[in-house]
Amino acid sequence: RTVKATSGRQIFQPLHTLRNAEKELLPGFHQFEWQPALKNVSTTWDVGIIDGLSGWTASVDDVPADTISRRFRYDVALVSALKDLEEDIMDGLRERGLDDSMCTSGFTVVVKESCDGMGDVSEKHGSGPAVPEKAVRFSFTVMSISIRLEGEDDGITIFQEQKPNSELSCRPLCLMFVDESDHETLTAILGPVVAERKAMMESRLIISVGGLLRSFRFFFRGTGYDEKMVREMEGLEASGSTYICTLCDSTRAEASHNMVLHSITRSHEENLERYEIWRTNPYSESAEELRDRVKGVSAKPFMETQPTLDALHCDIGNATEFYKIFQDEIGEVYLKTNPSREERRRWRSTLDKQLRKKMKLKPVMRMNGNFARRLMTREAVEAVCELVPSEERREALRKLMGLYLQMKPVWRSTCPARDCPDQLCQYSYNSQQFADLLSTMLKYRYDGKITNYLHKTLAHVPEIVERDGSIGAWASEGNESGNKLFRRFRKMNARQSKTFELEDVLKHHWLYTSKYLQ
Repeated sequence: RTVKATSGRQIFQPLHTLRNAEKELLPGFHQFEWQPALKNVSTTWDVGIIDGLSGWTASVDDVPADTISRRFRYDVALVSALKDLEEDIMDGLRERGLDDSMCTSGFTVVVKESCDGMGDVSEKHGSGPAVPEKAVRFSFTVMSISIRLEGEDDGITIFQEQKPNSELSCRPLCLMFVDESDHETLTAILGPVVAERKAMMESRLIISVGGLLRSFRFFFRGTGYDEKMVREMEGLEASGSTYICTLCDSTRAEASHNMVLHSITRSHEENLERYEIWRTNPYSESAEELRDRVKGVSAKPFMETQPTLDALHCDIGNATEFYKIFQDEIGEVYLKTNPSREERRRWRSTLDKQLRKKMKLKPVMRMNGNFARRLMTREAVEAVCELVPSEERREALRKLMGLYLQMKPVWRSTCPARDCPDQLCQYSYNSQQFADLLSTMLKYRYDGKITNYLHKTLAHVPEIVERDGSIGAWASEGNESGNKLFRRFRKMNARQSKTFELEDVLKHHWLYTSKYLQ
């Protein structure tokens, strides 16, 4: 409501009128210190928005470099986020019956990190051809805060983010006008962020919360990345690679024959070791042998990500695949060899028409979360079945979707053990059934190939849930919703100036995520 008043007037005040009350919600207001002091990070605490390319400006030549990125210093932003949660922390201690004057150390903060590229954020004004500009946003969410009392083994959770996938809890750290495929610029800007994060993991933060100095340690989990970004950050080949998975070493062919039995083996450390092998080729192997030895690691991993699966993109990836299966079934591909492009186009428009008529679903250029959610339903399958001639194939489609809908809550839910315990128990059985259907009824599609997200959905979900307790809570959805805010703030709440627009967007967006203001 702060951004779009019901009256249609803008309420959010432009930045020069931000009063002192709001200044204290922005990073750079509260004093703090690190013990031991952070390596390679300045000890000043009153640092607000800084140029994302600080120090690099001379080496980036194709744009006036001081305009392409703005960010907060990571530790300063975390302090601001914790101070914003000050009341929640104190309430949490009280609710747990803890005496807050005794609890001055042993706090642990778990942070979810997300990073995502946005296409097309082009300038809307000015004449001439529209230049496609791209942006990348890096954000973090404080997921939980717990405290371990002396002599106790287990931590007591005093704050848990109730809406980990809301744009209201996802705090912007760094905004840049960069194409996510431009590895050099991306790493130049995120490099300092990575360095600050690494320094913070080896140190404790001392800040005043509720009137007493308390010490906090941080754990960072980079889970809000789609597969493209994970591969970029971890030095793996692109998504079309024969090494299909960012969690295990399976090849596409192996994954299509053994769909369910794989375990998570990849890690940031291993990727770094493999890159060294790739770089030095210690056994003097041929290119093919070497590539097989390092399982598709061919660039230097640059940022640690958690080997997990992004629930939102999993949904989108699988819906894209079902959309294609539906077309194939309408055209009875299992009876034919090599249908022509014309035929395929006809099946697609038949499917689109039917979905529009029965489900009121407009065809989309690129599959998105909303379309995916509506396509993966029983109603959608029934609509498609009306166009499928053979009863036996209709049954198989219904069964396929039925199994999928049994599996989906497990990786969508914020806490599957609480929300859908039965589906969680049955997951491995269901995924085996699903895999059997794919390899019999849809042999024409999955003979020696399978999509990246189907493989992850079938093979890795139970192991991740067992390790992390949830997949849905750690998704990139909050950051993706934040993209919409970025567009809106850029249009409505930012000065029309290359130098200032990003800092205005960053400030507004930060205030928008303040729990205190909410």
